[in-house]
Amino acid sequence: MTGSGRGVLVTGASRGVGAATARAFAERGDRVLVHYRGAHDRAREVLGTLAGEGHALAQADLADPEETRRLAEEAVAVLGRVDVLVNNAALFLDPAAGGSRRGDHRLTDTDYDSWVRAWRTTLATNLMGPANLTFCVARHMLEVAPAEGMPTGRVVNVGSRGAYRGEPDVPAYGASKAGLHAFGQSMAVALAPHGIAVTSVAPGFIATDMAAGLLEGPAGDGIRAQSPFGRVATPEEVAAAVVCLAEPGAEWASGAVLDFNGASHLR
Repeated sequence: MTGSGRGVLVTGASRGVGAATARAFAERGDRVLVHYRGAHDRAREVLGTLAGEGHALAQADLADPEETRRLAEEAVAVLGRVDVLVNNAALFLDPAAGGSRRGDHRLTDTDYDSWVRAWRTTLATNLMGPANLTFCVARHMLEVAPAEGMPTGRVVNVGSRGAYRGEPDVPAYGASKAGLHAFGQSMAVALAPHGIAVTSVAPGFIATDMAAGLLEGPAGDGIRAQSPFGRVATPEEVAAAVVCLAEPGAEWASGAVLDFNGASHLR
């Protein structure tokens, strides 16, 4: 632990990479606000596993601009100052099915109304949500001075390899992550004069519970074979990369998109 006690907001922290990221920041000595959309019980379980003190929960649907603004305000009230924002929350499952199946919408197999719904809901959560939350949190970072010796702020976006290799089954997801990468780079240029560094990490497949069905099924061996390491990433590995990009000394990485896919997709 460094004992810096930074205030960290991690979105989508009730499971997977978000939960691992919340734990990694807490282990570092930071105070973490665990955001969730609907999985209150899971988020509370994550909260109970965090090392240290000063952590809290917050609920918000990032597809709703007003709820997003309320989340930023709650983060400020709970943490005192938000020093690090991790835009991790993303929609990959079909909300119309209660999140029980992947939101596939291949152009050749999807009716028009389903196509429009998939794009609208995915972009609202995966792109507009982070954009609106970054606006609110970055303005707060500019208005409230950091602790002595600390940078103004850090923003880390969790993107995807799918932004580059193509996602024919979930094109809205791939496009939303490409947009998130581009948004992060725009913000890196806009916010650098104010001391805020913005980076993105672009993972490939990750061994989360949401991916378990694919990894344990007939396609699992093929997915693992995409990497010459013969496996997929763990949530903890992605979390470690996020924490590194958010370090006070990582300012010169601002604007970077870190490929984090075990050499499964090179560009």
